[in-house]
Amino acid sequence: MTGLRIEEHPVLDFPKRKKVKFFFEGKEMEGYEGEPIAAALHAAGVKVLHHSLKLGRPRGFFCAIGNCSSCLMIVDGVPNVRACTEKLREGMRVERQVGRGPSLAAR
Repeated sequence: MTGLRIEEHPVLDFPKRKKVKFFFEGKEMEGYEGEPIAAALHAAGVKVLHHSLKLGRPRGFFCAIGNCSSCLMIVDGVPNVRACTEKLREGMRVERQVGRGPSLAAR
């Protein structure tokens, strides 16, 4: 994939996975099926996933376990998806979310 992805490690194993295409803000990208969306974006060089609600500061891949709100994104039209825990699938459409995101009630 890219130089930003860990491919070998002395303790951890990385099983082979199927490469899939997905879209980030309309741009086609590749990742591995089943890996967290945030990991695929990070490997592709995308470091800013969200901005803080109060001051608008950039937020990236932080806790990686779904406890913070640094990676809230819109995935396939659904707001407030935690990209650090959501598994990548073929054809997903991922967008940065502005603020709290669009309300589900407004749909």
